[in-house]
Amino acid sequence: MTDLQQELKAFKDPELARGLIDSIRALAPEGGATLMEVCGTHTVAIARNGIRGLMPEGTRLASGPGCPVCVTSNHDLDKVIALARVPGVTIATFGDMTRVPGSTSSLLAEQAAGRSVEIVYSPLDALRLAQENSEREVVFVGVGFETTTPLVAMAIKRAKAAGLKNFSVYAAHKNMPGALEAIVNDPALKVDALILPGHVSTIIGVEPYRFLAEKYGIPGVITGFEPVDVLQGIAMIMRQLHEGRADIEIAYARGVMPEGNPVALAAIDEVFETCTSTWRGLGEIPGSGYRIRDELAEFDAMRRFAPEVEPTVEHKGCRCGDVLRGVMPPSECPLFRTVCSPENPVGPCMVSSEGSCAAYYRYY
Repeated sequence: MTDLQQELKAFKDPELARGLIDSIRALAPEGGATLMEVCGTHTVAIARNGIRGLMPEGTRLASGPGCPVCVTSNHDLDKVIALARVPGVTIATFGDMTRVPGSTSSLLAEQAAGRSVEIVYSPLDALRLAQENSEREVVFVGVGFETTTPLVAMAIKRAKAAGLKNFSVYAAHKNMPGALEAIVNDPALKVDALILPGHVSTIIGVEPYRFLAEKYGIPGVITGFEPVDVLQGIAMIMRQLHEGRADIEIAYARGVMPEGNPVALAAIDEVFETCTSTWRGLGEIPGSGYRIRDELAEFDAMRRFAPEVEPTVEHKGCRCGDVLRGVMPPSECPLFRTVCSPENPVGPCMVSSEGSCAAYYRYY
Protein backbone atom coordinates (compact mmCIF):
# COMPACT_ATOMS: atom_id res chain seq x y z
CA MET A 1 0.00 0.00 0.00
CA THR A 2 1.39 3.41 -0.98
CA ASP A 3 1.67 6.28 1.51
CA LEU A 4 -1.23 8.05 -0.21
CA GLN A 5 -3.45 4.95 -0.10
CA GLN A 6 -2.66 4.52 3.59
CA GLU A 7 -3.46 8.18 4.25
CA LEU A 8 -6.77 7.97 2.38
CA LYS A 9 -7.71 4.81 4.29
CA ALA A 10 -7.17 6.71 7.53
CA PHE A 11 -10.07 9.06 6.74
CA LYS A 12 -12.56 6.38 7.77
CA ASP A 13 -10.53 4.97 10.65
CA PRO A 14 -12.49 5.46 13.91
CA GLU A 15 -9.58 4.14 15.99
CA LEU A 16 -7.24 6.78 14.56
CA ALA A 17 -9.83 9.51 15.14
CA ARG A 18 -10.28 8.38 18.75
CA GLY A 19 -6.53 8.39 19.28
CA LEU A 20 -6.28 11.95 17.97
CA ILE A 21 -9.14 13.11 20.19
CA ASP A 22 -7.44 11.52 23.21
CA SER A 23 -4.18 13.21 22.26
CA ILE A 24 -5.89 16.58 21.96
CA ARG A 25 -7.43 16.21 25.41
CA ALA A 26 -4.19 15.03 26.99
CA LEU A 27 -2.13 17.89 25.56
CA ALA A 28 -4.64 20.72 25.96
CA PRO A 29 -3.46 23.62 28.16
CA GLU A 30 -5.03 23.63 31.62
CA GLY A 31 -6.32 27.16 31.21
CA GLY A 32 -7.82 26.42 27.82
CA ALA A 33 -6.90 27.85 24.43
CA THR A 34 -8.52 29.62 21.49
CA LEU A 35 -7.77 28.09 18.11
CA MET A 36 -9.00 29.87 14.99
CA GLU A 37 -9.64 28.23 11.64
CA VAL A 38 -9.21 30.72 8.81
CA CYS A 39 -10.73 28.72 5.98
CA GLY A 40 -14.41 28.52 5.13
CA THR A 41 -14.10 24.87 4.14
CA HIS A 42 -12.63 24.12 7.57
CA THR A 43 -15.52 26.01 9.18
CA VAL A 44 -18.01 23.76 7.41
CA ALA A 45 -16.00 20.58 8.11
CA ILE A 46 -15.75 21.40 11.83
CA ALA A 47 -19.48 22.10 12.06
CA ARG A 48 -20.65 19.19 9.93
CA ASN A 49 -18.54 16.62 11.79
CA GLY A 50 -19.22 17.87 15.31
CA ILE A 51 -15.55 18.60 15.98
CA ARG A 52 -16.28 21.65 18.12
CA GLY A 53 -18.13 19.42 20.59
CA LEU A 54 -15.16 17.05 20.86
CA MET A 55 -12.81 19.67 22.24
CA PRO A 56 -11.72 19.56 25.90
CA GLU A 57 -13.23 22.02 28.33
CA GLY A 58 -11.81 25.50 27.90
CA THR A 59 -10.68 24.93 24.30
CA ARG A 60 -12.52 27.20 21.89
CA LEU A 61 -12.60 26.81 18.11
CA ALA A 62 -13.28 30.25 16.62
CA SER A 63 -14.16 30.82 12.97
CA GLY A 64 -12.17 33.52 11.21
CA PRO A 65 -12.23 35.47 7.93
CA GLY A 66 -11.94 32.43 5.67
CA CYS A 67 -14.98 32.96 3.45
CA PRO A 68 -14.08 35.15 0.44
CA VAL A 69 -17.68 36.14 -0.26
CA CYS A 70 -18.17 37.07 3.41
CA VAL A 71 -15.12 39.33 3.71
CA THR A 72 -16.02 41.29 0.57
CA SER A 73 -16.98 44.74 1.84
CA ASN A 74 -20.23 46.55 1.15
CA HIS A 75 -18.25 49.17 -0.76
CA ASP A 76 -16.89 46.51 -3.12
CA LEU A 77 -20.39 45.14 -3.61
CA ASP A 78 -21.69 48.62 -4.35
CA LYS A 79 -19.02 49.02 -7.04
CA VAL A 80 -20.07 45.76 -8.68
CA ILE A 81 -23.72 46.84 -8.58
CA ALA A 82 -22.72 50.17 -10.15
CA LEU A 83 -20.97 48.25 -12.95
CA ALA A 84 -24.12 46.16 -13.47
CA ARG A 85 -26.04 49.40 -14.12
CA VAL A 86 -23.71 50.50 -16.93
CA PRO A 87 -25.54 50.09 -20.27
CA GLY A 88 -24.19 47.20 -22.32
CA VAL A 89 -22.42 45.49 -19.40
CA THR A 90 -22.99 41.87 -18.42
CA ILE A 91 -21.80 40.87 -14.97
CA ALA A 92 -20.40 37.33 -14.76
CA THR A 93 -20.09 36.01 -11.22
CA PHE A 94 -20.29 33.00 -8.95
CA GLY A 95 -23.76 32.16 -7.66
CA ASP A 96 -23.19 33.15 -4.03
CA MET A 97 -22.27 36.70 -5.00
CA THR A 98 -25.65 37.40 -6.58
CA ARG A 99 -27.45 37.13 -3.25
CA VAL A 100 -25.09 39.17 -1.07
CA PRO A 101 -26.73 42.51 -0.24
CA GLY A 102 -24.82 45.72 -0.88
CA SER A 103 -25.86 49.03 0.64
CA THR A 104 -29.25 49.22 -1.09
CA SER A 105 -29.35 46.42 -3.65
CA SER A 106 -27.84 43.09 -4.74
CA LEU A 107 -26.91 41.55 -8.06
CA LEU A 108 -30.02 39.37 -7.81
CA ALA A 109 -32.17 42.47 -7.38
CA GLU A 110 -30.39 44.13 -10.30
CA GLN A 111 -31.06 41.07 -12.45
CA ALA A 112 -34.74 41.21 -11.51
CA ALA A 113 -34.72 44.87 -12.55
CA GLY A 114 -33.52 43.90 -16.02
CA ARG A 115 -29.73 44.17 -15.72
CA SER A 116 -27.61 41.46 -17.31
CA VAL A 117 -26.16 39.13 -14.65
CA GLU A 118 -24.84 35.68 -15.55
CA ILE A 119 -23.74 32.94 -13.14
CA VAL A 120 -20.49 31.24 -14.15
CA TYR A 121 -18.38 28.54 -12.55
CA SER A 122 -14.92 29.81 -13.48
CA PRO A 123 -13.27 32.89 -15.00
CA LEU A 124 -12.79 30.89 -18.20
CA ASP A 125 -16.59 30.61 -18.47
CA ALA A 126 -16.71 34.42 -18.33
CA LEU A 127 -14.02 34.60 -21.01
CA ARG A 128 -16.08 32.30 -23.23
CA LEU A 129 -19.16 34.43 -22.58
CA ALA A 130 -17.27 37.47 -23.85
CA GLN A 131 -16.06 35.61 -26.93
CA GLU A 132 -19.59 34.49 -27.78
CA ASN A 133 -21.22 37.89 -27.11
CA SER A 134 -19.04 40.48 -28.80
CA GLU A 135 -21.80 43.09 -28.54
CA ARG A 136 -21.69 42.97 -24.72
CA GLU A 137 -19.05 44.13 -22.26
CA VAL A 138 -18.48 41.16 -19.94
CA VAL A 139 -17.19 41.99 -16.45
CA PHE A 140 -16.07 39.08 -14.30
CA VAL A 141 -16.33 39.63 -10.54
CA GLY A 142 -13.05 38.35 -9.14
CA VAL A 143 -13.34 37.42 -5.48
CA GLY A 144 -11.36 34.90 -3.49
CA PHE A 145 -7.98 34.32 -1.93
CA GLU A 146 -4.76 33.06 -3.48
CA THR A 147 -6.53 29.87 -4.59
CA THR A 148 -8.67 31.57 -7.24
CA THR A 149 -6.44 34.55 -8.07
CA PRO A 150 -4.15 32.56 -10.46
CA LEU A 151 -7.19 31.44 -12.48
CA VAL A 152 -8.28 35.05 -12.97
CA ALA A 153 -4.72 36.00 -13.86
CA MET A 154 -4.68 33.30 -16.54
CA ALA A 155 -8.05 34.49 -17.90
CA ILE A 156 -6.69 38.03 -18.26
CA LYS A 157 -3.55 36.72 -19.94
CA ARG A 158 -5.67 34.71 -22.39
CA ALA A 159 -7.87 37.71 -23.13
CA LYS A 160 -4.76 39.78 -23.82
CA ALA A 161 -3.27 37.12 -26.10
CA ALA A 162 -6.55 36.74 -28.00
CA GLY A 163 -6.98 40.51 -28.42
CA LEU A 164 -10.37 40.30 -26.67
CA LYS A 165 -11.71 43.83 -26.26
CA ASN A 166 -14.98 43.20 -24.38
CA PHE A 167 -13.66 41.37 -21.30
CA SER A 168 -12.63 42.96 -18.00
CA VAL A 169 -12.44 42.08 -14.30
CA TYR A 170 -13.57 43.71 -11.10
CA ALA A 171 -10.70 42.59 -8.87
CA ALA A 172 -11.64 42.11 -5.22
CA HIS A 173 -9.08 39.38 -4.56
CA LYS A 174 -7.42 39.21 -1.18
CA ASN A 175 -4.40 37.47 0.32
CA MET A 176 -4.57 35.73 3.65
CA PRO A 177 -1.36 36.63 5.57
CA GLY A 178 -2.27 40.31 6.00
CA ALA A 179 -5.62 39.40 7.52
CA LEU A 180 -3.93 36.99 9.92
CA GLU A 181 -1.69 39.77 11.21
CA ALA A 182 -4.78 41.92 11.82
CA ILE A 183 -6.40 39.02 13.67
CA VAL A 184 -3.48 38.34 16.01
CA ASN A 185 -3.26 42.07 16.79
CA ASP A 186 -6.97 42.40 17.58
CA PRO A 187 -7.25 43.43 21.26
CA ALA A 188 -10.76 41.95 21.47
CA LEU A 189 -9.57 38.47 20.54
CA LYS A 190 -6.75 36.45 22.04
CA VAL A 191 -5.81 33.76 19.53
CA ASP A 192 -3.43 31.10 20.83
CA ALA A 193 -2.97 29.19 17.56
CA LEU A 194 -4.20 29.03 13.98
CA ILE A 195 -5.59 26.18 11.89
CA LEU A 196 -4.18 27.36 8.57
CA PRO A 197 -6.01 26.98 5.23
CA GLY A 198 -5.26 24.00 3.02
CA HIS A 199 -6.40 25.40 -0.32
CA VAL A 200 -4.60 28.74 0.00
CA SER A 201 -1.45 26.97 1.18
CA THR A 202 -1.28 24.80 -1.95
CA ILE A 203 -0.49 28.08 -3.72
CA ILE A 204 1.56 30.10 -1.22
CA GLY A 205 3.27 27.32 0.76
CA VAL A 206 4.63 27.83 4.27
CA GLU A 207 6.90 30.88 4.17
CA PRO A 208 4.21 33.63 4.23
CA TYR A 209 3.02 32.34 7.61
CA ARG A 210 6.45 32.32 9.30
CA PHE A 211 5.91 35.75 10.85
CA LEU A 212 3.10 34.34 13.00
CA ALA A 213 5.53 32.08 14.85
CA GLU A 214 8.64 34.25 14.70
CA LYS A 215 7.10 37.67 15.39
CA TYR A 216 4.07 36.80 17.51
CA GLY A 217 4.82 33.33 18.94
CA ILE A 218 1.58 31.95 17.44
CA PRO A 219 1.70 28.27 16.37
CA GLY A 220 0.06 27.31 13.09
CA VAL A 221 -0.68 24.05 11.31
CA ILE A 222 -1.79 23.73 7.68
CA THR A 223 -4.31 20.94 7.40
CA GLY A 224 -6.80 19.33 5.04
CA PHE A 225 -10.55 18.99 5.23
CA GLU A 226 -11.45 15.45 6.21
CA PRO A 227 -12.36 14.95 9.90
CA VAL A 228 -9.10 13.13 10.55
CA ASP A 229 -7.18 15.95 8.81
CA VAL A 230 -8.71 18.56 11.07
CA LEU A 231 -8.18 16.45 14.21
CA GLN A 232 -4.57 15.81 13.27
CA GLY A 233 -4.00 19.54 12.76
CA ILE A 234 -5.51 20.34 16.15
CA ALA A 235 -3.46 17.60 17.81
CA MET A 236 -0.27 19.03 16.31
CA ILE A 237 -1.22 22.50 17.55
CA MET A 238 -1.89 21.14 21.05
CA ARG A 239 1.51 19.50 21.08
CA GLN A 240 3.17 22.79 20.20
CA LEU A 241 1.26 24.57 22.96
CA HIS A 242 2.11 21.77 25.41
CA GLU A 243 5.81 22.00 24.55
CA GLY A 244 5.81 25.79 24.65
CA ARG A 245 6.96 26.29 21.07
CA ALA A 246 5.62 28.08 18.02
CA ASP A 247 6.22 26.65 14.54
CA ILE A 248 4.39 26.50 11.22
CA GLU A 249 3.79 22.85 10.39
CA ILE A 250 2.09 20.92 7.60
CA ALA A 251 -0.49 18.23 8.33
CA TYR A 252 -1.59 18.17 4.69
CA ALA A 253 1.52 16.91 2.91
CA ARG A 254 -0.50 15.26 0.14
CA GLY A 255 -1.71 18.71 -0.97
CA VAL A 256 0.81 21.29 0.22
CA MET A 257 4.49 21.65 -0.65
CA PRO A 258 6.60 23.97 1.54
CA GLU A 259 7.36 26.18 -1.45
CA GLY A 260 3.75 26.27 -2.66
CA ASN A 261 3.04 26.46 -6.40
CA PRO A 262 5.67 28.63 -8.13
CA VAL A 263 3.82 28.62 -11.47
CA ALA A 264 0.60 29.94 -9.90
CA LEU A 265 2.53 32.53 -7.87
CA ALA A 266 4.28 33.74 -11.02
CA ALA A 267 0.93 34.15 -12.79
CA ILE A 268 -0.40 36.26 -9.91
CA ASP A 269 2.72 38.43 -9.91
CA GLU A 270 2.59 38.95 -13.68
CA VAL A 271 -1.00 40.27 -13.68
CA PHE A 272 -1.55 41.72 -10.19
CA GLU A 273 0.20 43.89 -7.64
CA THR A 274 -0.68 44.09 -3.96
CA CYS A 275 -2.68 47.00 -2.61
CA THR A 276 -4.63 48.10 0.45
CA SER A 277 -7.93 46.25 0.65
CA THR A 278 -11.01 46.67 2.82
CA TRP A 279 -12.17 43.52 4.60
CA ARG A 280 -15.60 43.25 6.16
CA GLY A 281 -15.07 43.32 9.92
CA LEU A 282 -11.33 43.99 9.70
CA GLY A 283 -11.27 47.29 7.85
CA GLU A 284 -8.44 48.44 5.60
CA ILE A 285 -5.37 46.18 5.60
CA PRO A 286 -2.31 47.39 3.65
CA GLY A 287 -0.96 44.91 1.12
CA SER A 288 -3.83 42.47 1.61
CA GLY A 289 -5.52 42.95 -1.76
CA TYR A 290 -4.65 42.63 -5.44
CA ARG A 291 -5.12 45.21 -8.18
CA ILE A 292 -4.55 44.71 -11.89
CA ARG A 293 -1.21 46.14 -12.98
CA ASP A 294 -1.17 49.41 -14.95
CA GLU A 295 0.11 47.72 -18.09
CA LEU A 296 -3.10 45.64 -18.11
CA ALA A 297 -5.42 48.50 -17.15
CA GLU A 298 -7.68 47.78 -20.15
CA PHE A 299 -8.87 44.70 -18.23
CA ASP A 300 -9.63 46.62 -15.02
CA ALA A 301 -13.40 47.18 -15.05
CA MET A 302 -13.41 50.14 -12.66
CA ARG A 303 -10.77 52.01 -14.64
CA ARG A 304 -12.50 51.11 -17.87
CA PHE A 305 -16.04 52.21 -16.97
CA ALA A 306 -15.61 54.47 -13.89
CA PRO A 307 -19.27 54.13 -12.80
CA GLU A 308 -20.79 56.38 -10.16
CA VAL A 309 -20.97 54.43 -6.89
CA GLU A 310 -23.61 55.14 -4.25
CA PRO A 311 -22.56 55.97 -0.66
CA THR A 312 -21.85 52.88 1.41
CA VAL A 313 -24.39 51.99 4.11
CA GLU A 314 -23.89 49.15 6.60
CA HIS A 315 -26.89 47.02 7.58
CA LYS A 316 -28.13 47.79 11.08
CA GLY A 317 -27.96 44.89 13.49
CA CYS A 318 -25.86 42.63 11.24
CA ARG A 319 -22.83 41.33 13.16
CA CYS A 320 -21.04 39.60 10.27
CA GLY A 321 -17.97 41.73 10.94
CA ASP A 322 -17.68 40.51 14.54
CA VAL A 323 -18.31 36.91 13.44
CA LEU A 324 -15.54 37.17 10.83
CA ARG A 325 -13.16 38.54 13.47
CA GLY A 326 -13.96 35.57 15.68
CA VAL A 327 -15.02 37.69 18.64
CA MET A 328 -18.53 36.18 18.69
CA PRO A 329 -20.22 33.04 17.39
CA PRO A 330 -23.07 33.49 14.89
CA SER A 331 -25.63 32.38 17.48
CA GLU A 332 -24.99 35.57 19.49
CA CYS A 333 -26.02 37.84 16.62
CA PRO A 334 -29.48 39.25 17.44
CA LEU A 335 -30.61 38.63 13.84
CA PHE A 336 -29.52 34.96 13.73
CA ARG A 337 -32.44 32.62 12.91
CA THR A 338 -34.99 35.34 13.66
CA VAL A 339 -34.52 37.91 10.90
CA CYS A 340 -31.50 36.41 9.13
CA SER A 341 -31.66 32.95 7.52
CA PRO A 342 -30.35 31.32 4.32
CA GLU A 343 -33.71 32.08 2.69
CA ASN A 344 -33.59 35.72 3.84
CA PRO A 345 -29.92 36.62 4.41
CA VAL A 346 -29.13 40.01 5.91
CA GLY A 347 -25.37 39.53 5.75
CA PRO A 348 -22.96 37.50 3.58
CA CYS A 349 -22.03 35.04 6.35
CA MET A 350 -25.53 33.58 5.93
CA VAL A 351 -25.40 33.68 2.11
CA SER A 352 -22.23 31.78 1.32
CA SER A 353 -22.03 28.01 1.67
CA GLU A 354 -18.68 28.64 3.43
CA GLY A 355 -20.09 31.29 5.76
CA SER A 356 -19.96 30.77 9.52
CA CYS A 357 -23.59 31.79 9.99
CA ALA A 358 -24.79 29.38 7.30
CA ALA A 359 -22.75 26.55 8.90
CA TYR A 360 -24.16 27.30 12.37
CA TYR A 361 -27.69 27.55 10.98
CA ARG A 362 -27.40 24.15 9.34
CA TYR A 363 -25.45 22.15 11.91
CA TYR A 364 -26.11 23.63 15.37
